[in-house]
Amino acid sequence: MLSSLASPPATPTPVEQIVDALERVAPLQGLAYQDRLWLAEHGEELVAEAGEVLFEETTPADKLVLILKGEIHVQRARGTTIPIFIGRTGQMTGLLPFSRMKTFGGHGVAAAKVWALTVPRALFPEMLQAIPSMAQRCVSTLLDRVREVTRIEQQAEKLTALGKLAGNLAHELNNPASAAQRAASGLVMELRANRENRFKLVNLCLTEKQISQVEGWERTIFARKPTQPGPDAAEQISREETLRNWLTSLPCEGAWDVAPDLAEHGITIEDLDQLHKILEANGTCVTLQYFARYLRSTRSVETLIASTARIFDLISAVKTYSNMDRAAISEVDVPAGLEATVQMHNSRLKRVTVERHYQEDLPCISAYGGELNQVWTSLIENALDAMACMDTPRRLKLVARRDGEMLLVEISDNGPGIPPELKDRVFEPFFTTKPPGHALGLGLDHAMRIVRKHRGHLEVRSEPGDTCFRVRLPLDQFQAY
Repeated sequence: MLSSLASPPATPTPVEQIVDALERVAPLQGLAYQDRLWLAEHGEELVAEAGEVLFEETTPADKLVLILKGEIHVQRARGTTIPIFIGRTGQMTGLLPFSRMKTFGGHGVAAAKVWALTVPRALFPEMLQAIPSMAQRCVSTLLDRVREVTRIEQQAEKLTALGKLAGNLAHELNNPASAAQRAASGLVMELRANRENRFKLVNLCLTEKQISQVEGWERTIFARKPTQPGPDAAEQISREETLRNWLTSLPCEGAWDVAPDLAEHGITIEDLDQLHKILEANGTCVTLQYFARYLRSTRSVETLIASTARIFDLISAVKTYSNMDRAAISEVDVPAGLEATVQMHNSRLKRVTVERHYQEDLPCISAYGGELNQVWTSLIENALDAMACMDTPRRLKLVARRDGEMLLVEISDNGPGIPPELKDRVFEPFFTTKPPGHALGLGLDHAMRIVRKHRGHLEVRSEPGDTCFRVRLPLDQFQAY
């Protein structure tokens, strides 16, 4: 619920004080005393405590606001909490002459105690006639405001994209990191168990012949590939139960812990009988316990290697994506950039088939690699968003090939497509088909700016079931810049 609205002060401020305060408003600097006096006499004085509202979102924009003291934050009811505009002491804001603004784009909330002078819209013609220089001053302020609002919106769009990227990366890193943590924990347990078991092994006092025979038995087992669980899971359970019964009758303590690992490596009763002929009952049990723990430790180490390799691959993909270790302009491998961007979005590709059609021996192009990756990110995210609600199979198609003297990149999806009446507007700044709060409508506009910066072309072709964004970039680096 919004706070109370700003109101005129209980005791009006003397006109002379208002005239002096107007001299400190930047756009009015150099304005003659009589002109400032006209504003002070015809304007409406407002005061607001912190949290009070000077104007509300979507209400008619009907007044020019001169901030004599304090700070105003303009925020939207939905979406990011970042102010889209901050008005401070000495600024002119609100509705300006020649502005096409119909309604306020956000809530103007006092961040600190505010003292302001407002000029109603109805007095604009009279004000411009009485103060001719106000026309130029207002136009200059309008241009500055457009640039500032655009900059803030673009920054918010970048922060939103960064948040998505961070979420995707965190999801991708979580799986291998968790696997590595579990493997390391299991490895520590097995090492501790074998440390307790080492004295039992020493007490066996095996002869050289027995040691050689046990090593030969182990080599035979290692030569076999571990059985993979699958449709014959019942058979695997049956093998485990058979081995468990054999170990229990030996007797062997912890048979339930040893049998699954032996069964997974294809060890049979015949193998156990062969080992038992080499060793006595106690020696067989101790050796098998040690052997099973060794197998589990080996699996843990392999999991650690695979998990850390996956983490390394993700970090390499991030470095490739962001070009953090390259110069601003470099020789860019476009397919590699596409692949790095896909990896950043891997958590959203669980139900998506990715088709890649990269022409072999594609030359690198001289470009800003980090900026091109922003283009791929915007286009791929739009494709994934378009397919998000589909129950049918989803397909993302990536193409990179030569097209004359240009490098052609196509990113297409089989989503519902862009309505014909909106296709010509998708590249407009601040235009979006997504629900309020989900996007600012600057992604494709930013992508278009980057492509044009590289002397390229960006276009879209769309129909139901096939939407394709096509990016053409010049191969000749001397033509690119």
